[in-house]
Amino acid sequence: MDAVRVALLREVLAGTEWVQATRRFAGSLRAAVAPHGGGLLLVGSAAYEPWHLAAHLDDEAAWSGLPELSPTLVRHRVPGGAPAHLAVGLGRLAAAGRGETLLVVTPGQPGAGLLERVHDARRNGATVLALDGGDRDLHALAHDALAAPAAPPDGGTGTPADLDLDTVQHLVSAAAGENSLPAPRRHRRFRDRLARLADALTEPPPPRW
Repeated sequence: MDAVRVALLREVLAGTEWVQATRRFAGSLRAAVAPHGGGLLLVGSAAYEPWHLAAHLDDEAAWSGLPELSPTLVRHRVPGGAPAHLAVGLGRLAAAGRGETLLVVTPGQPGAGLLERVHDARRNGATVLALDGGDRDLHALAHDALAAPAAPPDGGTGTPADLDLDTVQHLVSAAAGENSLPAPRRHRRFRDRLARLADALTEPPPPRW
């Protein structure tokens, strides 16, 4: 999903909670990875592999000049002959610790095995974020979590029909790569400011034509 489609989607969602919610979660992601220059681990469940989000975050990292957003995709099953960047198994989570961020993405239940690994990573100091369908056990482990909207059981239209976990991932990745607020200006020393004022006052007036 390109920037134009993201902008159109935000227009459709204007007036709902989702534009602000996805930006808030993206802010949590950036705040977690930025101080440490990276260390972002991305993992799904055994039945769901978030490779699409991995690709989008990698693109956002390149376009925004924020390399720390480029994730390492952790896989439940690594096929033979996979390239190095796609050959990271669950054993990587055992080494996750302080300074690293673990982003768990899954539409369904993560499974007891993954929850145990996530718990260990958090206990070792990693920041845990969850982007999912609203699993309570996973949210209990996460420092921050965002659940994609579920379809109303009565077939109502409480949320746009196309707003699912995949769409929410697009909004989060786009928001994570957006330009941050400009850095605050440094306070100049009093003498520096006085010198600049003196230069301005003594500068000759421009010539008249």
